[in-house]
Amino acid sequence: MQTQQTDQFSLKDCRFCSLVSQANKEDPIGTAGTCDYWLIMELPQPWSANIFQEDPQIKPLIGLFQELIGKHGIKLRPMLIARDRDYSIPKFTRVLYYYRPAQQFSQFEKQEFLVPEEEAINLVTAILQQLVQQPNDLSKFQQYQQQTSHIRELMVCTHAQVDLACGKFGTPLYRQLRKEYAPAANGNLRVWQTNHFGGHQFAPTLVDLPQGCLWGHLNPEVLDLLVKQNASVSRLRQYYRGWAGITKFEQITEREIWMQSDWTWRNYLKAGKILDIEKVTQDQEPNWAEVRIDYAAPDGSLSGAYEARVEVCSEVMSALNSATDMELQAVKQYRVSRLVKIE
Repeated sequence: MQTQQTDQFSLKDCRFCSLVSQANKEDPIGTAGTCDYWLIMELPQPWSANIFQEDPQIKPLIGLFQELIGKHGIKLRPMLIARDRDYSIPKFTRVLYYYRPAQQFSQFEKQEFLVPEEEAINLVTAILQQLVQQPNDLSKFQQYQQQTSHIRELMVCTHAQVDLACGKFGTPLYRQLRKEYAPAANGNLRVWQTNHFGGHQFAPTLVDLPQGCLWGHLNPEVLDLLVKQNASVSRLRQYYRGWAGITKFEQITEREIWMQSDWTWRNYLKAGKILDIEKVTQDQEPNWAEVRIDYAAPDGSLSGAYEARVEVCSEVMSALNSATDMELQAVKQYRVSRLVKIE
């Protein structure tokens, strides 16, 4: 099947944005985006480039998405996952709903439903309406709720119709994770193909839920460490896009703290705050920011905070899309110039 982009040029003529990004040593940190809610629905492939606008099942939800995100400013990330031969059930649709449990937290809370196909949009609508406290009735869907809070979900973008880099690099990474790691996890890990969730210049890129960490520029050599967390996390520094529970400059700071710590940092309850930031116009990126990260152990045995200054350290040329005639643009690169543990 040809995609929108392969109609325009052949694969062999394509210059892949993610290869340019890696060659120019673009740092992916700070590109995770920030969200309080993830709404993830199973939908059969193939997916077009504009699947949300074109699919007759999803199209009725667009107005509600726009109202929540645009009018109410709700940080919501809708996503799609492909049906899976082992996970999926004929004539049923899986819906995963993750939400921020508190201002200071370590991972997103999860609700999962497996509903008859004809009820999927009604369920999604009810979940979305509760975000703005509109009347809804989730009680009728309780019979379809699944007890899967123990399952870790790795979601790899393979959406080639949006950018060929995600198909070329995301698909083999997904297959390796799905074949080698998911079966070995004794039911505690599932691996999914997803639609585009931003940052195809970092392909292959994935979301790790319930933590809400995003990773990019991944390769097979680092998968063992990413999945098993069995060696120093500092080896993953160049692949980390950030934690979606905080904003861009907070993500940059949080990485610096994590890389100086160990895997236990992921379990700490965390919150970020911008103390000060350079004033710029809407289309500019600030050159500096002052950041605070508060943290606490889940059992309350310790708590503290870090304060940091994040500054521009360089610029690299990157490409946001794969193409035959690639348009490059300068992207600011940042470093943590000061990090102080204050409590």
